[in-house]
Amino acid sequence: MAGFPLKENTTSTLFEKSRPGRTGTAVPAGDVPEKPLDQMIPSRFLRTDAPRLPEVPENEVVRHFTEISLKNHHVDRALYPLGSCTMKYNPKVNEAAARLPGFAGLHPFTPSSAAQGALQLMYELGEMLVEVAGMDAVTLQPAAGAQGEMTGVQLMRSFHAANGETGRNKVLIPDSAHGTNPATVALAGFDVVELKSNAAGRTDLDVLREVLDDTVAGMMLTNPNTLGVFETDIVEICDMVHEAGGLMYMDGANLNAITGIARPGDMGYDITHFNLHKTFSTPHGGGGPGAGPVAVKAHLEPYLPTPKVAREGDGFYLNWDRPDTIGKIHGFYGNFGVLVRAYVYMRMLGPDGMRRMAEAAVLNNAYVSAKLDDVYPLPYGRGLHESVFSGSELKKAYGVKTADVAKRLLDLGFHAPTVYFPLNVSEAIMSEPTESENREELDRFIAAMRQIAEEAATDPETVKNAPHTTPIRRLDEVGAARNLDVRWSFPDDS
Repeated sequence: MAGFPLKENTTSTLFEKSRPGRTGTAVPAGDVPEKPLDQMIPSRFLRTDAPRLPEVPENEVVRHFTEISLKNHHVDRALYPLGSCTMKYNPKVNEAAARLPGFAGLHPFTPSSAAQGALQLMYELGEMLVEVAGMDAVTLQPAAGAQGEMTGVQLMRSFHAANGETGRNKVLIPDSAHGTNPATVALAGFDVVELKSNAAGRTDLDVLREVLDDTVAGMMLTNPNTLGVFETDIVEICDMVHEAGGLMYMDGANLNAITGIARPGDMGYDITHFNLHKTFSTPHGGGGPGAGPVAVKAHLEPYLPTPKVAREGDGFYLNWDRPDTIGKIHGFYGNFGVLVRAYVYMRMLGPDGMRRMAEAAVLNNAYVSAKLDDVYPLPYGRGLHESVFSGSELKKAYGVKTADVAKRLLDLGFHAPTVYFPLNVSEAIMSEPTESENREELDRFIAAMRQIAEEAATDPETVKNAPHTTPIRRLDEVGAARNLDVRWSFPDDS
C-alpha cells in the first residue's frame, strides 16, 4: 500500500472538485418549442453571462455535504449544552410530518378553501399555545423570538396609544436579559431602562419601585430569567407594573423549564412569546428556521397582526378585517414548517408529556450542576433548566479562560455551552443539558468538564492551545469578524 493517497483531514470546496462537463443529471431535449427568455422576462433582468457554478456529479455533491456534516457538531451527534438556546434532540417523526407533500408543497397563495388542513393545524396549534401560556389569543406570524419581541413591544405601543397615553416611552429590562430585549426596545423607538439584579439574581423590588412612573410602557422579564433562576416575586412584580399603568412581557426563551407546570398568564403577564424552535421541536441553530408566536390577554387581542387564523362553523379562514391591528409583520403567515413540527410535538406529548418534559429538563440540569459546582462555581446558585457557572477561578489560578474551556470541549466531542453570557457573571459558562439526554451522556459531559479543570491545573498549555483535533485550529476571531470573507474566488479572478 506504499504510496496509496490517503484522504487528508480537509474538505475541498465543490468549486475545487469541479471539472468542465461533469454533471449529476442528464435531461433529454424538450419535445415542445422553447420560448425565448426575453419574451418571458424583461431583458434588463437577464444575465449576460452564465453563472460560474461547480460542475460535479451527484455522488460527489452528496459526499461533500456528508463530510462537512461530520466536521460540525449538531444535536444528532452528541449533547449540545448551549445555554439559553435549548438545543435538544428533535424527533424525526416531526420532520416527516413537516415534509408531507400536502404541507411542504402547499403554495402560499393557495386559496383558503383549498388549504383547510393547514389552516386547521394552525388554528389548533394556536389554541394549544393559548392554553399552555394561560392567555386569551395568539398570533403565529412572527418568524423568530426576536420578531416576537418586536411584535410584543408594538402591541404595547398600540395599547397605550389607544388609551391616550403616548408619553409612555420607557421599557424596563433586567441586567441579565437576552441581548435581543434591549435591541428590540431601542429599535422600536422606546428608551431602555436597565434594572440591576439583586444578590440572588432576581429582580430587585426596591430598584423596580424607584423607576416605576407614568412614562413606563412595560417591562420585559424572562421567567425563569437568563440566569436560570425563577422570579419568585413575579406576582408582586406584575402587580407593581400594572399599578403604574405598564404592561408585562415575558420573553418565552426559557419556557422549556415550566411548560405544563406554570403559566405566564397566571403569573400576571400580558404578553408572551414562544420560541417554537426551542421548546416545541425544530432543529435549532445555523440561523434558522424559527417561529416566535405571541400570546396575549384579551385587552391586547384587537392589536394582534393581520391576518389571523379564524374559525367559522367547520371551516377556517384568514381574517383580514382587524381595524386596530398593528399590521402585517411577516410574509404570508410565518414559517409554516416550524408550526407543523410544533403541532406534532405537542399532540404527541399531550399535557402530561409536556409537564414531564419540563421536569426532566430541570432534573438533568440539577444533576449536571451538582456534579460540577465544586470545580466551576455557581455565583447565583443552581438554576432550573440551565445554570450559569463561572470559570473565573481557573483564570485566576492558571490563566485558563472560559474561551479556552470552550475550545477544549471540541476535542472531547462536545459543543461548548454558551460562554461570556449573561454579562453579570464573570467568565460565564451557561449550560443547558435539556430533557432529551440520558444519564450516560450527561456523565460523559461531566467527565469532560472535570478533565478540562484538571488539565488547567496540570497542563494549562494544552487547554490554552485547544482545539487540537478539529480541521481548523483556533482562529483570530477578532480579525475574522472584522475582515469577513466568505465568498469563493476562482484562481483566475483578479
